[in-house]
Amino acid sequence: MDPSYSSSLYFGSCTSCSKAVCGEGRACRAMGHLFHDTCFTCSVCSRKLTGKPFYIVSGRIYCEEDFLCSGAHPASEVCNSCGDLITDMILQARGKSYHPSCFRCVVCRQSLEDRPFTVDADSRVYCVSDYHKVQAPLCAACRVPILPTEVSCMDRLNKGRHYR
Repeated sequence: MDPSYSSSLYFGSCTSCSKAVCGEGRACRAMGHLFHDTCFTCSVCSRKLTGKPFYIVSGRIYCEEDFLCSGAHPASEVCNSCGDLITDMILQARGKSYHPSCFRCVVCRQSLEDRPFTVDADSRVYCVSDYHKVQAPLCAACRVPILPTEVSCMDRLNKGRHYR
């Protein structure tokens, strides 16, 4: 122990370097262990981690950036829509991962999080309403889509609406 510090300022040994931790404001406690502020660093970039988010994989300590980008992250997920790394909530649909804000209808661009959706033959994602508008068969007489919620087109024909 360094004789210049009184015994009341000795906190223990640093887990990383095994030297005495003495003096207020020179150390941190993480994962139940004591570290000098200068010893508690990312194992990749050596960035000081005191007061910052960190991750441990196989006994190695990582800053958030290196954890997500260095391959240490056990299951890096990339958004199927924008291609960026997903670091928080993941929406999974059709066996692919998305940011919730990126999972949108290709027509109206509204978010499909917690909404019914469907996919066309080219794997484009639609809200149900737009899918029916785009994919519905067209009436031979007026070329308007025949939507599932509408009355049969034949009812219109019988009322004379399609004759010109």
